[in-house]
Amino acid sequence: MNAAKRLEIFNRFRAANPKPTTELEYATSFELLIAVMLSAQATDLSVNRVTRCLFQFANTPQDMLRLGVDELMAHIQTIGLFRTKARNVIATCQILVEQHGGKVPATRAALESLPGVGRKTASVVMNVAFGLPTIAVDTHIFRVSNRTGIAPGKNVDIVEQRLLKVVPKEFLQNAHHWLVLHGRHTCVARKPRCWNCMIADLCDYKSKSLRPANA
Repeated sequence: MNAAKRLEIFNRFRAANPKPTTELEYATSFELLIAVMLSAQATDLSVNRVTRCLFQFANTPQDMLRLGVDELMAHIQTIGLFRTKARNVIATCQILVEQHGGKVPATRAALESLPGVGRKTASVVMNVAFGLPTIAVDTHIFRVSNRTGIAPGKNVDIVEQRLLKVVPKEFLQNAHHWLVLHGRHTCVARKPRCWNCMIADLCDYKSKSLRPANA
């Protein structure tokens, strides 16, 4: 895909959604960090249902530590891997209190040193909480980048590096959200909704269908 097509793609994304953001519900950088940690292999909708109640009881590292692993597990048991996630959250809160004054750090190195926080989670927090131009390549972004031809790559690391290189700088801050939302709602895994896609004429996907399945 050439640079002119990419520019037009992101111009259209911006025109349709000028201020995209995460679908996770949060009020502080700490709440965002916990929500993203809980969202691994879970939907944002399921995480939001859990955190609406959880954050009423514990929305600071100190409160979460007082809650403890067992009670935290009880709050989040409806989402996948809840036992491991509960242990990681409590361990992370301990580090935040002891090493960061109860604050969420803004650097990648510090974030990735937290239990249960990998590169993708760190990138989301850096982008959403601190306004840094990072791109967290999840399954949606990986699929969209490869299927459309925006930034093809064999693994998430290659796709991330290519996106950071080829996405015009003016769009880097929001590129993550646009690509996630496009993959989640239009360029879906099994049957992409090419017939309802705002970039269908720019996309390199060879098997695109411009008619609804039931048309």
